[in-house]
Amino acid sequence: MAEAITVSAAVSGVENKTLSFEAGRLAGQADGAVVARMGDTTILVTATAARRVREGVDFFPLTVDIEERMYAAGKIPGSFFRREGRAPESAILTCRLIDRPLRPSFPDGFRNEIHVVGTVLGADQENPYDVIAINGASAALSISGIPFAGPIGAVRVAHSADGEWIPHPTYAEGAESTFEMVVAGRVLDDGDVAIMMVEANGTEAGWELYSNGTPKVDEAALAEGLERSKEWIKEAVGLQRRLIATAGVKPPMEYELQVDYTPEVDAAVAEVGADKLAAAMSIADKAERQEAESQAKEEIAEALAERFAEVEGVDKQISAAVRSLTKSIVRTRIVQDGVRIDGRGAADLRPLGSDVGVVETAHGSGLFERGETQVLNITTLGTARMDQMIDGIDPIDKKRYIHHYNFPPYSTGETGFMRGPKRREIGHGALAEKALVPVIPSMDDFPYTLRLVSEVLSSNGSTSMGSVCSSTLSLMDAGVPIKAPVAGIAMGLVFHEGQYTTLTDILGAEDAFGDMDFKVAGTADFVTALQLDTKIDGLPADVLAGALNQARDARLKILEVMAGAIDAPRDDVRPTAPKIIKFEIPLDKIGEVIGPKGKVINTIQAETGAEVNVDDAQDAGIVTVSSPDRDKVDEAERQIRLILDPPTADVGEVYNGKVVNITAFGAFVNILPGRDGLVHISKLGRGRRVDRVEDVVALGDDLEVVVEDIDPNGKISLKLTGDDSSDDRDSRRSDDRGGRDRDDRRGRRDDRGGRDRDNRRSDDRGGRDRDSRRSDDRGGRDRDSRRSDDRGGRDRDDRRGRRDDRRDDRGGRDRDSRRSDDRGGRDRSDWDGPSQAASFEDDFETQLRDEFGDLGPGGGSHRRGGGRGRDRDRSPR
Repeated sequence: MAEAITVSAAVSGVENKTLSFEAGRLAGQADGAVVARMGDTTILVTATAARRVREGVDFFPLTVDIEERMYAAGKIPGSFFRREGRAPESAILTCRLIDRPLRPSFPDGFRNEIHVVGTVLGADQENPYDVIAINGASAALSISGIPFAGPIGAVRVAHSADGEWIPHPTYAEGAESTFEMVVAGRVLDDGDVAIMMVEANGTEAGWELYSNGTPKVDEAALAEGLERSKEWIKEAVGLQRRLIATAGVKPPMEYELQVDYTPEVDAAVAEVGADKLAAAMSIADKAERQEAESQAKEEIAEALAERFAEVEGVDKQISAAVRSLTKSIVRTRIVQDGVRIDGRGAADLRPLGSDVGVVETAHGSGLFERGETQVLNITTLGTARMDQMIDGIDPIDKKRYIHHYNFPPYSTGETGFMRGPKRREIGHGALAEKALVPVIPSMDDFPYTLRLVSEVLSSNGSTSMGSVCSSTLSLMDAGVPIKAPVAGIAMGLVFHEGQYTTLTDILGAEDAFGDMDFKVAGTADFVTALQLDTKIDGLPADVLAGALNQARDARLKILEVMAGAIDAPRDDVRPTAPKIIKFEIPLDKIGEVIGPKGKVINTIQAETGAEVNVDDAQDAGIVTVSSPDRDKVDEAERQIRLILDPPTADVGEVYNGKVVNITAFGAFVNILPGRDGLVHISKLGRGRRVDRVEDVVALGDDLEVVVEDIDPNGKISLKLTGDDSSDDRDSRRSDDRGGRDRDDRRGRRDDRGGRDRDNRRSDDRGGRDRDSRRSDDRGGRDRDSRRSDDRGGRDRDDRRGRRDDRRDDRGGRDRDSRRSDDRGGRDRSDWDGPSQAASFEDDFETQLRDEFGDLGPGGGSHRRGGGRGRDRDRSPR
C-alpha cells in the first residue's frame, strides 16, 4: 500500500479548525487524487483528463460530479432500493460552486475532456464539505499534470452577531450569523488575490439579529468581507503549494490547443463583415437583432466561400470568427462610446412592469417584466406537514420554504426537450430562494409551508433576478407577511483597453461578451444574496465598490415599481388558500384531544371539515387546524378549546349526544365537548332485558339522554329520556330494604360465603371476586361452576337448598317475576339498593380500565355509587 503524504495547517483567526490535504494513498489511477479534511468531514476529490479531443467538440468539456454517500453520515439511504440515486440538490449546487472558479483556469483552446469527482467519505454534521471540495479539486488538478492555472483557494465566511467575519463557520455558526459568503480566488504574482467567484446569502436569523442591533450587511460590508476573505484564500493556496512541493506533480500531459479559425479567416471576416455586424448589433429588439445578425453571417459566409474553398471546415471557422468579431464590436462600443447593444447607457434600466393576482385560482401570483425578460411566479400555501423532507448527509432534514425555477425552450424562441430541471435551473432557483430567506416569516408567525414556482415566460438577461422580484410580488399577493420586499438586479463589467465599465441590467449577449457578471438582491436596507463570476485576474476594490453601489441604485428603482403593484402583504390569505392556525396545548392534554384510537380528533374533523394535526414539541403540544373555510377552522378550534377547558354537565339536564364507544356493559355517549357519560346496559332497554348493547345502539347513533348522576371524580351516569324504570327500581329497593340496618346486610353477605372484606378487596360486592362479577354482568356462563369457585366446592343441591330457604325467608317472591334484569338469575332483593349501585359503578371502572388502561388520577379509587350511598362505611368489616 502506497504511503500517504499529508499536509495540514490551522485556520487563522479561529480556534480548533484545521484544513488538511492527503495524497498518494487513494485512487492511484486517477491523474490527481486528494483527500481533503476539516474536522471529521472528509472528501476524496479526483481529477482525470482524456488524452484525445473528442471529434466535433467546439467547447471546453469540463464535468464536475459530487457523490454524497449516505454512509458518510452513518445513514442507510431511505429509498426502496436502499441505494443512492440521482444527485441531491445540495450536491448539484456544490458541483456548480466548484465548476465556476475552475473553468476559466484552463488554457484557451484546451478541448480535452476533464472529469472532477468528489466523493464524500465523512460528514461530521459540523463542517460543510462544499468549500473543502473546492480546495480539494484545485489540489487534485495541481498535482495531476493537467494544464491548470492554479492553485485556487476558497473560504466560507460568516458575518457574526458581533459584526465580525468568521472563517470556515460550522453549521451552527452559520445559522447564528446574519450572512454567509463563499469566495474563491487565485493568488497573483504580486501577492494580491484575484477574486474569481462569490456565492453569498443572508440567513433566517438575519432579520432578528438586525433588529437587535447587529450591523446590517450592506454594500460596504460586502466589500469588507471580500477583502477579509483574501487572507484565508492565501492560506488555502499556501497549503496546496506545500502539498505540491511534498507530493510532486505528475509529468505534464500532452495536448494540442484547438484553433477555431486561422488568422487569414479572421482578417477576411473583419474585412467583409465589420460594418454589417456593427449595424446588426445596434438593433435594440432581441428577435430583430438576432435575425439581422444571422443574415449578416450568411452574407459573410457567401462572400468568403470562394476565397477559402480549399480550406477544410471553413464554415466553422467563419462562424467562430464572426462571433469573435461581434464580441469585439460590442465591447469597443460600450467602452469608447458608452452605448450598449440596445442603445442604453451603462447605468440605464430597461422598462419595468409589475402585476399581481394574475392567476385567480392561485394562492398568490406575481408577474415581473424587465425589458424582454418576463417571469411569472405562483405561491402555494400548505400545512406544516407539507414541508420537504430531506434525506441527506448534513443536519438539514426539512424545508418549509421552497422555490422552483423552470426555464422552457420557448422562453428564448427555441425548440428543445423538457426532461426535468437541469443543473442551471436548479442553480438559478436556489439563488432566488436564498434571496428571500431573510424576510420569510417564521413558522410561529405564519404556520404555512410555502412553495414558490417561477415560470420563465421570456428571457433576455437575468431571469434569476426576475424570479426574485416576481417571488416578492407573489408572496405579498398571497398574504404572506414577509418582513420587507426584495428585488434583484444583474450587473456586468467590461474591461477593455485598460478601462472598467460597469453595466446595469445586462442583456444575455452582454453577459456572454463581458468579463464579469454579478447578481445582487436585497431590500432597501441590506443585501440578501450575491452571486459573482469574473474572467479577469483581479478586480480593484474601488471598481467593485462602485459596481455594488450602482446595483443598489437600480434595486431601489425596481422596488418602487413593484410597490406600484402592491406595497405590502395582504391582510389575509386569499379565499382559495387554506386558513391555518396554530396554538399550544399542555402535553397532558394531547391524549384527550386525540382520544382513544384517534376517535376525538377524527370526530372533530368529520364534524367541522377542517384538518387537525397534533404534534408534541419539547414542552407542549402543537395543534394545527387548517381549512379553506375560515368558519370551519374557528369551529374546530372552539371544540378543541372546550376539550382543554370542558363545560360541566348538570344532574337532571337533558342532552342530545352521540354514541362514541360501545362496551359489554353499556354505551358511552358524548354530551358535551370533552364530556362523555355512560348509559349502562341495564338502562338501555327501558325496563326490558338487553343481552347485547349492540342490539339497541350503534356507534354514531344520536341519543337524547338525562344526566342521572355525577360521581366525585366527574364520572357521568346517563339514562335515556323517558325511561322511568330506574326510578321504579330505586323505589322498590327502598321498600325491600324496609329499614334493615347496614350490619344486617353485612351479616347476610357473610352468610353467603363467609368471606371477609379483605379477601373481597373492600369492594362491597358481597364476596364475589372481580371475574365472577364480570360473569354476572355478561350472562350465559355456568352458574354452578362460578359458584363452585366462590364457595369452595359445595355441592349444587346444598346451594339450591339454601337459596330456596333464603327466598322463603324473604317472603316467597316469585323468581320469574324478577329475572328480566341482567343479574344472572338472582332475586333483585339479593342485591338491593347499595349493592346494585356498587355493581354498576365497579363494572364501569373495571372494564373501562381493562379496555383503555389507566384513566388518570383517581381512576380506580373513587367512591362507588355516585350520588347513591355516598355515606356508606368503607372500613373493613
